[in-house]
Amino acid sequence: MELFAPMPLDEWRDTKATLHRFCQVVGKIRLAAEVRRNHWWNVPFHLTGRGLTTRPMGQADGNPIFTIDFDFVGHQLLVTELDGRAVSFPLYGQSVASFYQKVMLALAELDVQVDLDRPWPFDLPDSGRPFVEDTEHAAYDPVMANRYWQVLSQVNLVLEEFSSGFSGKISPVHHFWHTFDLACSRFSERRVDQPPSVDPVTREAYSREVISSGFWFGDDVFPEPAFYSYTAPEPEGLENEPLRPEAAEWIEQRGGHLAVLRYDDARSAADPRVAALAFYESAYQAGARRAGWDIARLACPGGITDPQLRTGP
Repeated sequence: MELFAPMPLDEWRDTKATLHRFCQVVGKIRLAAEVRRNHWWNVPFHLTGRGLTTRPMGQADGNPIFTIDFDFVGHQLLVTELDGRAVSFPLYGQSVASFYQKVMLALAELDVQVDLDRPWPFDLPDSGRPFVEDTEHAAYDPVMANRYWQVLSQVNLVLEEFSSGFSGKISPVHHFWHTFDLACSRFSERRVDQPPSVDPVTREAYSREVISSGFWFGDDVFPEPAFYSYTAPEPEGLENEPLRPEAAEWIEQRGGHLAVLRYDDARSAADPRVAALAFYESAYQAGARRAGWDIARLACPGGITDPQLRTGP
């Protein structure tokens, strides 16, 4: 299978908009039914051999243990309880409204009770419209939905490989339904005191100094898929640091600077995987140097922390 297959935004823009909202429906269930973790690590999805999973949830809130999975091979949504009972329905042929209703009916059939605090999109253009009223978003191209999962799976393993070189506090590689990106974040021990005006989501996400690496599929502001990295808080002069490969660059975004390697530039490299890894490493080194991290102490060559094991007998 081709590494990093073509993923032009215009070819699946409508399907992406629908899937994004499907994911937000399930993500809000995950948010309501799971124990809270630092930096919202309880909220994102994880990759499976057929799609995405919430991982098991419930129990602590009095619900049965249950899992919700997107299957982008068979194009089904599957809600499963620990006792083996399951309810599924097709992803195609659904509007956001019908998808939301079918998910809630599936939970009720499995005796799962989840009250969503805000059952409408988060930080999307139609964030004032409840899911149950959204009949506009109903596109589902199974070929592009499957390719979305394939590309996520490939980038997921690139990020896992990149993650192996860091021994400090680091997030899992996970798929955020908020921004529809795949990300992994490295943290220092330094606290960041956010101003009182900062919203609760941002306050928790950035309560520690962080260098985040990830991938997104493009949007109206940056209409193409890309690998990215940023450092928060952004240290002075970050945008002057070199990046690899040569096609990578710093761009201005939301008053700061984002390191970007366009997906198509990585695809055209002699070895796309090596190009993506070089990009992530160069962006991390740039942020860590400027922020004063102890790079040598935090290094974990080959995923090994024990120096005796690294040197061998």
